[in-house]
Amino acid sequence: MKITRVECTPVSMPLAKPIVLPNITITCLNTVLLRIHADNGLVGVAESGDTSSWYRGETQASISAMICDVFAPRILLGEDPCNIEKIVGAMDTLARDNNQAKALVDCALHDLKGKHLGVPVYQLLGGRTRESVPLGWVLSAGQPDKVAELALVALEEGFTAFKLKVGRGTFDNDVATAQAVREAIGYRARICLDANGSWNYEQALRTVRRLDAFDLDFIEQPLPHWDLDGMARLRERVRTPIYADEGAQELHHLREIADRRAADGVILKIQKVGGLIKAQRFLSVAQMLDLPVFCSTLIGSGVEACPSTHLWVANHWASQFMSESAGPLAVHAAWHSDLIPAGQDLALDGQRFARGCVVPNDAPGFGIRINEALLETIRTPGQAGRVAAL
Repeated sequence: MKITRVECTPVSMPLAKPIVLPNITITCLNTVLLRIHADNGLVGVAESGDTSSWYRGETQASISAMICDVFAPRILLGEDPCNIEKIVGAMDTLARDNNQAKALVDCALHDLKGKHLGVPVYQLLGGRTRESVPLGWVLSAGQPDKVAELALVALEEGFTAFKLKVGRGTFDNDVATAQAVREAIGYRARICLDANGSWNYEQALRTVRRLDAFDLDFIEQPLPHWDLDGMARLRERVRTPIYADEGAQELHHLREIADRRAADGVILKIQKVGGLIKAQRFLSVAQMLDLPVFCSTLIGSGVEACPSTHLWVANHWASQFMSESAGPLAVHAAWHSDLIPAGQDLALDGQRFARGCVVPNDAPGFGIRINEALLETIRTPGQAGRVAAL
């Protein structure tokens, strides 16, 4: 089996409800759908998730260019798609970063290999450790009473953890939001808070000390990704655990975080670390360092969410901690799969969301089919698809 064709299709998906983050309000997702064709007729598919230049520094154009201009001609075309480890190593040699593009290739290859072998991807990742994954729900920044009301609804729908997005309004509003959610749900669910690196050290110290009263599980990336020394100083002076996200991308970052005692735990996103192969390495190093790992995703359709679901049911270290999947539920403002309007997601089949949990499809690969009819209506205007072929 060898790769004969690589296709990148830019896609724009409007959100049913805006997602309010510290530095941006997201109303539409700009993603890339990748298809890798083999000479036996099988096709592996994957989706990048939101390209958010502020988080990953990549766009639809940069991802498509890296894949079609660099990875496809120099690595992929003519290669056996089952040689994923070899391909991942070659991509790391050719590109210094571009982890979102690398992850897209890695995930499409896993889908293709699973289809070729007739097994779901979680079998390629070590088999099944658990049947389903309990999920947290991301609460957009907003007025404290409104955020608390939404948390109560999500709790009734089965979600057992909540991530508060802050840093958009005043610090008083951030603290009031944490207080309102804690008072509303009590200790029936876990609460964490994500500042997306939007605070400086003084702001973080003052605010986290006030937040200590509400027994949060952790505060995610309070300082910029590069400020490990500041994270270490902060961690020594507050009670709430500190987790690193943007500051924990490569394996050497995990070692630096542990050596400097800069965080109590880390966040894993497949697109951030560069794919499923590298996510498994990330989890192994975190386990060696005894760093808890909160697994998350970018925002995307059911296609984007599938690789994470398969990883989370397979990996033993990941299974010991909470996860969150914004995915298609965030796109469609739905609490479970049955509330996603028929024919309105890019993925047909795939994983199932219900009662605050997600369960993978047991079909070969990721078990998804692309909604071709919808795809034709959501191609990104002004962005041409890219193709590389033998």
